[in-house]
Amino acid sequence: MASLNVGNLGEYLREQRRSAQLSLRQLADAAGVSNPYLSQIERGLRKPSAEVLQQVAKALRISAETLYVRAGILDEKERDELETRAVILADPSLNERQKQVLLQIYESFRKENGFDAASYADDDSDAGPEHPEHPEHPPSS
Repeated sequence: MASLNVGNLGEYLREQRRSAQLSLRQLADAAGVSNPYLSQIERGLRKPSAEVLQQVAKALRISAETLYVRAGILDEKERDELETRAVILADPSLNERQKQVLLQIYESFRKENGFDAASYADDDSDAGPEHPEHPEHPPSS
């Protein structure tokens, strides 16, 4: 039985293919997969590998990460991070040093906001100050 994610993936692929004005055969050829296999993916009968999704995404000129989310391979938060990184790295107006600096800044903001380390999630659950013997705001007398 096909999962809903695979069905949604197939519907999404069909919409993207039609938007690109490609026939099923044209997309299959461009992606390097067989016509029947692509048809089965679009109908929700097959769950493609990440590699096949990447080939199809490239042929459609869309984000592979979006397809990974639709297929249940990647969650939404991971996709957002990967897409942000990809956009920075693909920007032709930036040199390599600038791209690396932007990625470092981006990563530091993510860490500051608790998105990269499990320890940040644990810190958020603490109700009290880190050092109770030195409260940040002592009670007034």
